Amino acid sequence: MHVMSENHQSDPANRARLRWRSRRGLLENDLILTRFLDAHEANMTDEEVDALTRLLDLTDNDLMDLILARKELDGALDLTHVEALLLRLRNA
Repeated sequence: MHVMSENHQSDPANRARLRWRSRRGLLENDLILTRFLDAHEANMTDEEVDALTRLLDLTDNDLMDLILARKELDGALDLTHVEALLLRLRNA
């Protein structure tokens, strides 16, 4: 169960933790996530941070399959705000 981050934007520790979790073993994921955060991190809402956190809980291969649209969201990830963030990642 995920709880949305409290005050992500005002808490440097939360921001650093999100960026650290975005460092992935698969170079492609790492590049996409880093590029996305470089462009959007400062303006992300807490709901978007929650969506990204949920995606970061996935394995590298599952995350890559979602980003490349080889798979679609299902189960606990099939949420409107996660889908919206995934579409943004796909366009990053």
